Amino acid sequence: MRILVVEDDTPLADVLIRCLREESYAVDHAADGQEAEWMAFENPYDLIILDLMLPRKDGIEVLSILRQGDIKTPVLILTARDTKDDCVRGLDSGADDFLTKPFSLDEVLARVRALLRRKETFSPPILEVGPICINPARKEVRIGDNLVEFTAKEYGLLEYFTRNAGSVLTRTQLSEHVWDINFEPTSNVVDVYVGYLRTKINKILGVSLIKTIRGHGYMLDVDNKENSSAGAFPHDTASKVIHEDASLHAF
Repeated sequence: MRILVVEDDTPLADVLIRCLREESYAVDHAADGQEAEWMAFENPYDLIILDLMLPRKDGIEVLSILRQGDIKTPVLILTARDTKDDCVRGLDSGADDFLTKPFSLDEVLARVRALLRRKETFSPPILEVGPICINPARKEVRIGDNLVEFTAKEYGLLEYFTRNAGSVLTRTQLSEHVWDINFEPTSNVVDVYVGYLRTKINKILGVSLIKTIRGHGYMLDVDNKENSSAGAFPHDTASKVIHEDASLHAF
């Protein structure tokens, strides 16, 4: 998932970016409102973290312009002003949530996860699709009965596939939501990482769940009859959901 952090306080921005990247998010940074506005219109972000006090254009103005421009990306606003008026203005301008500085990084991450879940039509706290079970809060993945280790980028790619299971995803979509602005579009890095996922999944299940759709991209296909007939997992578990009250027992 790809996040834009808009913060002119360099030390704070560095901490936020490092924290989010450690959680396997792809992160871009804008240091002023004008740059943030341009980046938000140019890139399909999954979430924007927006400070209200910014040079060149303040956060409220940027947010209003984005909403007027039909940018529906969830926005978490940050404010150092401990007043209800700023929070109300931000929410009325189209923000989805707010945090008042100072705040803990754990709270930031929790609100990020909540907003990303809210963004999806259906996105439970624990993602389970076929034999793949992901706990986004812990960045833990189980495939069948196996707890599997993934690199940060592998995890980010698998989570995006899981959130979009059954849909064909182009290489452009994958690169835009899993990699940051430094991604080189002419490289084959997406194909390489898809290959890494396939190898790890196939080693455990004996089947490949990620299909190549020639001329289009890739799809996580847990409903594939070949997979079901191979005995890799029961077909009726393809859309099983573990709800939040059961998440403590999931891993």
